[in-house]
Amino acid sequence: MATDAAEDAGGDLTRLHYVGVGLAAVTGVIHLVFGAGALAADLADPLGIAFLGAAAGFAAGIVGVLRGDERLRSWVVLLGIPFTAGQVVLYVALNWPAIFGIGGVADKLVQLALLAVLFELYRRDA
Repeated sequence: MATDAAEDAGGDLTRLHYVGVGLAAVTGVIHLVFGAGALAADLADPLGIAFLGAAAGFAAGIVGVLRGDERLRSWVVLLGIPFTAGQVVLYVALNWPAIFGIGGVADKLVQLALLAVLFELYRRDA
């Protein structure tokens, strides 16, 4: 952890940033697969389009963290919290009571872990 604190002081990416990037990549790929599957069946499927939009949002967040300066990273973390939390809430709201599909549950577990990382990164920046 001392290494993370030293890296934070210089504005470099920490191990926690990379964990967040990895989690965002996993959920982004899951959304890409779900979106492509939905659009393969129906090109006008709004849910498929929403999945691809979510995948693009995670990709943009990853790029913002990896390529951005410290200020941009702070914004990405701040915006990533409601973006990710909103997906968890929408998943439950739109799928209730059948919320225990393996793909959805796996994705939500990844997103909950990502939220924990985002909150910790936000706490460190505050």
